[in-house]
Amino acid sequence: MSALKTIVRFLLRLLLTPFRFFNKQRNGIAPSEVRHELPNDAFLGLVSEKLAEGHTAVIWVKGYSMRPFIEFGRDKVKLATATACQVGDAVLAEIAKGHYVLHRIIKVEGNKLTLQGDGNVSGVEHCTMADVRGVVTEYIRPNRILSADDACLKRKIRIWRTLFPIRRYLLFLYKGLI
Repeated sequence: MSALKTIVRFLLRLLLTPFRFFNKQRNGIAPSEVRHELPNDAFLGLVSEKLAEGHTAVIWVKGYSMRPFIEFGRDKVKLATATACQVGDAVLAEIAKGHYVLHRIIKVEGNKLTLQGDGNVSGVEHCTMADVRGVVTEYIRPNRILSADDACLKRKIRIWRTLFPIRRYLLFLYKGLI
């Protein structure tokens, strides 16, 4: 019986290898690749300290609030110290003590910012410019790196923001395709 199990396992591995390879290319990591996750408050606290010192940081994105532009498990972002923020920038902000979000600025009123994730259909966060710890400078995908200043990307973000009334339905379709 154990010989039969071994043969079946071997055949299944042989048949599923192309799917594993495709999954690795799609997600950017191998299923067997070891990743250690830290709680956001601890990890992003360290990241914000390093950003305050003038360093840059590359982090994996967690969560689905920035879909379709940033995908959980696939994309990383490069953060730099925020000097000047404007509408459309994706920023890392501390909206409460130890609670960080990576969301896009949708409104600036003086020193106050209103943030919302690209994948959120309702709900916004409010913070001040002093609460912004970093700004996204690059979107790192498995096959390419996109600059946050890319004109095509900025156009897509503007179009996505104008489609807010039907965003719920577009996200439903997007989730079905992924």
